[in-house]
Amino acid sequence: MSLPRRRSISVCWTLAGIFSKRVFEVTYLPVGNDGIVDLEKLRGSIRPDTGLVSVMAVNNEIGVIQPMEEIGKICREFNVPFHTDAAQALGKIPVDVDRWNVSLMSLSGHKIYGPKGVGALYMRRRPRIRVEAQMNGGGQERGIRSGTVPTPLVVGMGAACELAKKEMGYDEERIRGLQERLLNGVRAKLDGVVVNGSVERRYAGNLNLSFAYVEGESLLMGLKDVAVSSGSACTSASLEPSYVLRALGVDEDMAHTSIRFGIGRFTTEEEIDRAVELTVQQVDKLREMSPLYEMVKEGIDIKQIQWSQH
Repeated sequence: MSLPRRRSISVCWTLAGIFSKRVFEVTYLPVGNDGIVDLEKLRGSIRPDTGLVSVMAVNNEIGVIQPMEEIGKICREFNVPFHTDAAQALGKIPVDVDRWNVSLMSLSGHKIYGPKGVGALYMRRRPRIRVEAQMNGGGQERGIRSGTVPTPLVVGMGAACELAKKEMGYDEERIRGLQERLLNGVRAKLDGVVVNGSVERRYAGNLNLSFAYVEGESLLMGLKDVAVSSGSACTSASLEPSYVLRALGVDEDMAHTSIRFGIGRFTTEEEIDRAVELTVQQVDKLREMSPLYEMVKEGIDIKQIQWSQH
């Protein structure tokens, strides 16, 4: 499995929990500083008894896009089934199960402006992938998932997929322009702004930034008029630094300063400009209260300071 270490409420961890209870061994692959899976480490980690490789196609916290086609080729080479959590990829980047050599793919309706409470699992027919039912009952969905099928939700997700496919090219171009407007606007007025994750291989609608010498939760509270977060919704209740950023090698202080900006189909230029204005105001305000920032402006290398323990 490819995922940053530590906990996450995600498809990969659900699988890991199931496997651990069935006495399967789970190997966690590290990622590079850009958040991309090391393909050679993946290749070297596959054993004769490997039963599944699972990779998140687009990370929900930093927007990094994994090299899915290359991963699929490795899985085909070793004849290992390949699962991907593509909830963040659907409707945002081209998804091709044949080019990716995907055996199983998890999808979610609300990520593409569809109804909440509905998702889908793609299962390849040839070679056929057999799965064990996790729910018993009426035998719906060919016995894979029992329970009455929520027809309105299914239709809604199908319609959302149709619209997403139709609008994906236009959305990507427009959202990328908004992302550049946001990033350039912030960097034009603030120093110490770092983009977390790969700059080249990322979904444009996700911009995860760290602001040096600013505490992320304080910044988040100051941006109450902007819908931003300090991490994924799965871990929003945690005050610990992002496990995703820590897996990238981001130090704890910078991980604590991260803010995730989401840009979508209905985001406007006016909203981006307002977000830039409020972000700059709040970062300046918090840095004025930061003794560390004052020391840095005076030319002091704070990393060389020996802090006393009390």
